[in-house]
Amino acid sequence: MNPQHKALLDLAHAQMPYGKYKGRYLIDLPEYYVVWLQNNRLPSGTLGTQLRLVHELKVNGLEDLVRRLRTPSR
Repeated sequence: MNPQHKALLDLAHAQMPYGKYKGRYLIDLPEYYVVWLQNNRLPSGTLGTQLRLVHELKVNGLEDLVRRLRTPSR
């Protein structure tokens, strides 16, 4: 599996580790919150990288692509 595919698969299962949205999948965070984080308090490390990707996906309307990775195939 190439690194980009793994990053998307990891993102599909990543959850917010703290705050008001603790336990919510990152891709399901409200867009206004992701934009606020991007502009104000983006954490460092893996979480920050994943939130940057979530921001790009939301801006481009591609959230469902990641959500489908979370759903088992039939």
